[in-house]
Amino acid sequence: MQCKYSHKGLQILLLTGFQSYGGRTINPAEEIVKSLNGKIIRGQKITGKTLPVNYNELQNRMKSYIEEVEPQAVICLGLWPGEMMLRIERIAVNISDFEIPDNFQNFIKGPVDSDGPTGYETTLPIEEIRNSLLEHQIPARLSGTAGHFLCNALMYHALNICSKKNPSPKCGFIHLPYAPEQVADVLKNISKQKELELHQRADLSSMSLEQMRAGIEVAIGTTLENLSDG
Repeated sequence: MQCKYSHKGLQILLLTGFQSYGGRTINPAEEIVKSLNGKIIRGQKITGKTLPVNYNELQNRMKSYIEEVEPQAVICLGLWPGEMMLRIERIAVNISDFEIPDNFQNFIKGPVDSDGPTGYETTLPIEEIRNSLLEHQIPARLSGTAGHFLCNALMYHALNICSKKNPSPKCGFIHLPYAPEQVADVLKNISKQKELELHQRADLSSMSLEQMRAGIEVAIGTTLENLSDG
């Protein structure tokens, strides 16, 4: 079936990922976005954009990316330390409650948008994405919370922006686990601090960047297939 969207012969999907934060040397989201930028999946172009970990820039940066790319779908990526699998978010809520500051020392507690609704529900085909990932032997689950840090705020802003477009791009958020090298860094720090036994840490799960990238390619392919069927 012919897709109802057309953009210079391609369905363009915007993929975003945060840069590293919290003293971490990398962010899997940024690495995957860079590696998939310009890639053709199911005959369609992927445009990857990275985001600074700066609360005050999120809304304007996301709006500018969406206006520049004019995507038919938007998938945002971020890190959830301790997650064991790809975590597909259902909702973004209108509340920020930071536990640590962002990279620009913003420490936010309050609404994401003082004039906005309580929340937004993803418009991605999340059950189909989850099922496709499991069929490809990639662990994945649906989640009812994107947290209260920048990932939730970005998802909220992205869904708000997309809701005002006609046609409205499909939009949502996927959290990623640590990469193995990040867990190695955590273990080295624990050994240096000599304050915790390794088994006391609950955030040591990881997934290889290769498997995460493969999973995001599956998620993108499923989203594009859903657009074509729509």
